[in-house]
Amino acid sequence: MEKRGRLSPMVQETTFDNGVRVVSQQVPGMHTVSLGIWVANGARNERPAEEGVAHFIEHLLFKGTERRTARQITREIDSLGGMLNAFTGYEYVCYYAKALASVLPQVSDILGDMFLHSAFPPDEIEKERKVVLQEIKMRDDAPEESIHDRLHRSFWKGHPLGHPILGTAETIESLARDEIVGFRDHWYRPSEIMIAAAGGVEHQALIDLLQEPFSRMLPGEPRREGGTAGRSSSGQVLELCERDLEQTLLCLGTEGLPVTSPDRYALMTLNAILGGGMSSRLFEEIREKRGLAYSVYSYVSSFADAGSLAVYAGTERERSCESLKIILAEMARLKREPVPRDELDSTREQIKGKILMSLESSDSYMSRLARSYLNFGRYQPIEEIMAGLDAVTADDLLRLANELFREESLNIQIMGRMDGHCFDDCRGILA
Repeated sequence: MEKRGRLSPMVQETTFDNGVRVVSQQVPGMHTVSLGIWVANGARNERPAEEGVAHFIEHLLFKGTERRTARQITREIDSLGGMLNAFTGYEYVCYYAKALASVLPQVSDILGDMFLHSAFPPDEIEKERKVVLQEIKMRDDAPEESIHDRLHRSFWKGHPLGHPILGTAETIESLARDEIVGFRDHWYRPSEIMIAAAGGVEHQALIDLLQEPFSRMLPGEPRREGGTAGRSSSGQVLELCERDLEQTLLCLGTEGLPVTSPDRYALMTLNAILGGGMSSRLFEEIREKRGLAYSVYSYVSSFADAGSLAVYAGTERERSCESLKIILAEMARLKREPVPRDELDSTREQIKGKILMSLESSDSYMSRLARSYLNFGRYQPIEEIMAGLDAVTADDLLRLANELFREESLNIQIMGRMDGHCFDDCRGILA
């Protein structure tokens, strides 16, 4: 037995009796289809000794099933002209495929077989363990990546979000097969699984493909006791990681918002104005006017119960302190001065344009559909997002900047070399 609902002429939803949800969005004129299996549990559900296991499992689901070897999986998807991939986040894991709509039955069989019947061969686990360890080393060897990781770990220290998704060499080396399979069996439960499809897909045809294999999943054991844990700020953090680099890298973090916050559209706009594009204030001031950096930008990370806003810049040592002062000064200006109407309007249109342009492929549609359900528990029409952006005012931005850009919660990470007095010179700019 199944429950189904029609949410719009193009979006439909079905929930199987065991709790697996299937959502689809048919896009007229699109010849491809993207199919994703999302698990609403990610790296933040790991215990300290398990750090990296969710990401490790993501790798291992490609390494063979009862019916297919790892090589057969890749050869089959290639022979269909499709692609297969996956990613791990703090709050969900996604396994997805994209191919022509005409081969959806074959693609869904491959993806479903991987997800439901992975064998976790011991020899493949050991080979993939080496691959993940190399991935960790690659991250640590790349300054532009490792500084963001350092900021994340420092900013969320003591919080479930504070450990690296890849884990550490120590935890990956110590994970035994039964621990890996046990984590998968515990968290990959029907009530936590959502299958999303978009593009040239008809909902009932999709249900006919998925119902038999996914309805057989057993409910599984209950969740671990957890709940949400608020971030405990330890005051302003200033950390220098000295490395022999050609540049000095700066990464600043401050408070953000949960993904469902009523102020999410204001935060999206505030971030775009600060450092979200080539017309942003930081790009104009640091790169275009002064030539201090090639790369400078800001970005938002939002989760179910918390969030952050970060700024990154890479510059030469002699002018790194100047760059840091400019970043803090631009954040402070957003706390003091209302954003002019023309800047707000142009930024709003910039964000709208990027959102609409992102919906030119079936995988973009699929991802937006899935995240809408995972974050809001429902389909969020694009018109609702546009209306939310239109409602943002200069007063909203001023209020939000004052709430989030606080010196006492600022986390500054420096990689490379910087004059020691710079930290003292920067104190008070954001106050």
